Amino acid sequence: MVGIITYGAYIPRYRIKVEEIARVWGGNAAEITGGLGVIEKAVPDYDEDTATFAVEATRSALCRRIVDPKEIKAIYVGSESHPYAVKPTSVTVGEAIGATPVMTAADYEFACKAGTAGIQTAMGLVGAGMMNYAIAIGADTAQGAPGDALEYTAAAGGAAYVIGNDDPIAVISHTCSFSTDTPDFWRREGADYPRHGGRFSGEPGYFKHVIGAAKMMLADMGTKPSDYDYAVFHQPNAKFPQKAAARLGFSQDQIKTGLLVSRLGNTYSGAVPLGLAAVLDVAKPGDKIFITSYGSGSGSDAFDITVTDAIHDKIDRSRGPTVDAMLADAKYLDYAVYARHKGKIKT
Repeated sequence: MVGIITYGAYIPRYRIKVEEIARVWGGNAAEITGGLGVIEKAVPDYDEDTATFAVEATRSALCRRIVDPKEIKAIYVGSESHPYAVKPTSVTVGEAIGATPVMTAADYEFACKAGTAGIQTAMGLVGAGMMNYAIAIGADTAQGAPGDALEYTAAAGGAAYVIGNDDPIAVISHTCSFSTDTPDFWRREGADYPRHGGRFSGEPGYFKHVIGAAKMMLADMGTKPSDYDYAVFHQPNAKFPQKAAARLGFSQDQIKTGLLVSRLGNTYSGAVPLGLAAVLDVAKPGDKIFITSYGSGSGSDAFDITVTDAIHDKIDRSRGPTVDAMLADAKYLDYAVYARHKGKIKT
C-alpha cells in the first residue's frame, strides 16, 4: 500500500505569451502557437529558482496534511536546473521543513523525468520498511536560448509528493521504466543553454520511450486505456502528449485535466508532477490514473495509481493552492523584463 500521502505544487505568477517572444525574434506567432499548442508560459521571479519552487511545493504538501518532519527520512529533488552544480537542493528543502539532520538526500538529473525517478526511489525506501515517509520533488526553471525553438516553451514550476504507506490518498500499484541511450537533447557542464537534435526529439526520442513504457505498464497490469479515469503524459508541447495518448488508445477527455502545457509551458522535471497534481486536485476515491513521464537521453517512467477514500478523510486539499488557481493568477511580462527575470541579460 505504498502511495502518495500528500502533495503540493508551485507555479510562479509571471507569464510571457508566445506572441511576445515571436514579436522580438520575427517569428510567425500564429504558426508557432498552432504548431506547439502553447499560448503562454510561466516565468520565475528574480529571486526564484528550483530550490524555492521545491520548498514552496513541499510546504504546500505539508499544509494539506500534518506529517511530522522528523519522520521524513529521505528527500529527492529532480531537476535539470539545480541552483548549484555542486551543492544539493535537497538538503535546502530538508532544512526549510525541519527534516534535517537525520535523513538521506540527493539531487537527481535525467532531463525531464528526474522527478518521477525520485518517486520510484521513495517508493522503494518506504516499501522496504526503511522509513515512514520520503519526499520526491520535480521542479525546474527550464532553459532555452534566446530565439531558439525551446524558448517558446521552456517554463518554470514544480510539485512535491510525500510518499508513505500510512493511509495514502492514492496507492501506486505499479511502476516500470523504459530507457535507452538516445541523445535527443543535452547540455554540457558550463553551458548556459541546452542543445537539441531537432527532428530526433519526436522519434526515436519521445514516442519510442513514452509508448514503450506505457505499453509495458498496460501489459504488466493487464489493463487497457479505458480502465483509467485520467492519464498524464510528459508535455514538452501540446502535440506530443495528445498524439501519444491517441496512439495508445486514451481519449482527449482522459488527458485534458493534466494537460497544462498550453497555459504553463514545459516545466521539464515539473511537467508530469504538476499534471498529476492537477488531477489530484479534483480526483475522487476509486479514480484510476495512468502516468508516463519522459526524459531526454532517454527514458520514461510509468505509474498505475488508484485514488483512495483518504483523499477526503486524511487530507485538506483546500489548504494549498490548486494548480488551476495558480495558473489563473497571472501577471504578464514583455520580452525585456522577461529577459531580466531569466538572466538572459549578462552584465
